[in-house]
Amino acid sequence: MRCVIFDLDGTLADTAGDLIAAANAALGVMGHAPQLVMGRDDATALRGGRAMLQLAADRMGMVQAAPMIAAGYPLLLAAYGDAIDQHTTLYPGAMDAVARLKARGIAVGICTNKPEGLAETLLTRLGVRAEFAALVGADTLPLRKPDPAPFFEAVARAGGARGQSCLIGDTVTDRETARAAGRPCALVTFGPLGQSVADLAPEALIDHYEALDGVIDRLLG
Repeated sequence: MRCVIFDLDGTLADTAGDLIAAANAALGVMGHAPQLVMGRDDATALRGGRAMLQLAADRMGMVQAAPMIAAGYPLLLAAYGDAIDQHTTLYPGAMDAVARLKARGIAVGICTNKPEGLAETLLTRLGVRAEFAALVGADTLPLRKPDPAPFFEAVARAGGARGQSCLIGDTVTDRETARAAGRPCALVTFGPLGQSVADLAPEALIDHYEALDGVIDRLLG
């Protein structure tokens, strides 16, 4: 069975606002002023909690950031879990595109570097968890993207065939995951990195989910 595996943050959903809010909440618990700004720091937000805390440390002029990041990361995760869907929205056309794939007999799943429990919670809150046959998160396996193992696990859980699979993502992590798996990759241009993802030389670019069907036909036949 042909199989399309999606990244989550920055690909299916714009999660940056809630991630940034969680980072600022964690900083507040530790006695620091908010350092991250929605809109300006979205690209950093989609690189994960530690990246956001490192950026905050840089802005505060911390020479030794590691202790603050270690202390702040669990605080950030807790804050994010408590308010995971306050600003998050699915990208336009995302779920219509998923429905079209499924109607054509194409398996769909998710492979994300968000912790699996948080991904489950978010997708459930957004009302779309049941639309995906597989969900593999950062901690589902001992390895995470860009190692290809989570991608292959998502394909297997979705009931797809490795040789007829592809990855839809938005960052260099997704590009490198697909390359390591020996599978084609399409990157969306409506995420925080915009058109700059073209520099990563994916097999395809997606400017809007209306174009997904044609991209899949080209990548998987």
